[in-house]
Amino acid sequence: MTKIKAGIIGGAGYTGGELLRILIHHPNVAIDFIHSNSNAGNFISDVHTDLFGDTDLKFSDKISQNIDVLFLCVGHGDARKFLDANPINDNIKIIDLSQDFRLKNSSTSNNKPFTYGLPELNKTVIKTAQNIANPGCFATCLQLALLPLAKSGLLKSEVHISATTGSTGAGQKPGETTHFSWRNNNLSVYKAFEHQHLNEIGESLIQLQANFDKDINFIPYRGDFARGILATSYINCDLTLEEAENLYTDFYAEAPFTHISKANIDLKQVVNTNKCFIHLEKHGNKLMILSIIDNLLKGASGQAVQNMNLMFGLEETSGLKLKAIGF
Repeated sequence: MTKIKAGIIGGAGYTGGELLRILIHHPNVAIDFIHSNSNAGNFISDVHTDLFGDTDLKFSDKISQNIDVLFLCVGHGDARKFLDANPINDNIKIIDLSQDFRLKNSSTSNNKPFTYGLPELNKTVIKTAQNIANPGCFATCLQLALLPLAKSGLLKSEVHISATTGSTGAGQKPGETTHFSWRNNNLSVYKAFEHQHLNEIGESLIQLQANFDKDINFIPYRGDFARGILATSYINCDLTLEEAENLYTDFYAEAPFTHISKANIDLKQVVNTNKCFIHLEKHGNKLMILSIIDNLLKGASGQAVQNMNLMFGLEETSGLKLKAIGF
């Protein structure tokens, strides 16, 4: 079959680099250009040094309209600015990895409507969508922990969540809290109860449980590791453990990357993959849900490719059969 021609805006950052690692080896994709003003003319492998020997592609400062799909791997706020300054042909599908179009009240740009791209929630709509707003990393991990309960109308109490993310979640630009000497052997809380991903999580839960009006008490932590998210959520729940496991297994029966584990889970099982693992425990009347993802893959670039596969009628797992680091 004719390969999908892809363009990437912002190819020098973490999400752009992860996207390149997937697409270079994707059997159905040909990369047309990787745009970067600051790196134009440089080899991709000069920036993403792990790709040395895999590609001789170079960054470009030109944008071509002769493509099928455009990935926006730019900072929050910059995707909307880019589309305002660079009108994209209507026949080109757009997948935006920023937060600019995730919420319903801001999901349009230049008459281009964006569909929220969580496949486990919106797979049918994604298949016919022209433009996708890729979910946030925390949002993905936490929604996958809670969606089966919302679908069954079981979110009847406040939701309590604590979750720890790796340093790559803060992006490539160095900062005080990403500096090695600060982050190493350290742990800290940030944006307690007011993380920006709470808005998209709330919209998705209401999509499945229209009467959901409880607080989501979310405490995010900065971890002293590079990548991955481990989240612990708990609610009041009358289900037995077996009933809860059956509920989750049935909900994700058609989700090739989301798996329910009876055994406890740890981050190394999913780092470097597009998978989400979920583990349930019952403690009195509390149901605890552990969920883990790689923030750069299922939480960003891997999910973007998963959405692309659905939009172009490819096998959902195409290019994404990745091996976990294991140890």
